[in-house]
Amino acid sequence: MTRASQRLPAWQRACLFGSGALLLVTGVAWLVVHYGFGAGAGGLPHPLEAWTMRLHGLAAFVALFVLGVLAAVHIPTGWRMSTRHRHAHQRGSGLTLCVLAGLAVATGYLLYYFAPEPVRPALGWLHAAAGLALSAMFAVHRRRAASRHFTPK
Repeated sequence: MTRASQRLPAWQRACLFGSGALLLVTGVAWLVVHYGFGAGAGGLPHPLEAWTMRLHGLAAFVALFVLGVLAAVHIPTGWRMSTRHRHAHQRGSGLTLCVLAGLAVATGYLLYYFAPEPVRPALGWLHAAAGLALSAMFAVHRRRAASRHFTPK
């Protein structure tokens, strides 16, 4: 199997990059609005908090769809390819991406549906850390794939 066959189709890349960027921007924006600007008038939450969460939730649905698409083809194929020496460096970053995505999904679900107030702040920071780490690891995973293309054979 060649690198070209492991490359995501354009629509999948667009959905992945678009939803990932929107998740990162809205997540960071919510943190800034919630912790940076403080409460709105009368001790109420800032009005932008609700809008950042609405957009964050929309991007999360798209990202979950993309994760399902990746789980069907890209991840299993990449795992098989990583048994070959020249692709082995991708396995660690891919596995880390899967774990971080699972953590982000699980903590996001808990925050939305089940988190009791005493654990909500800690769970929120864990969710934010997972999201930021996921973004950084995605860059590492892409860089490793690109560097493989340029190394002498």
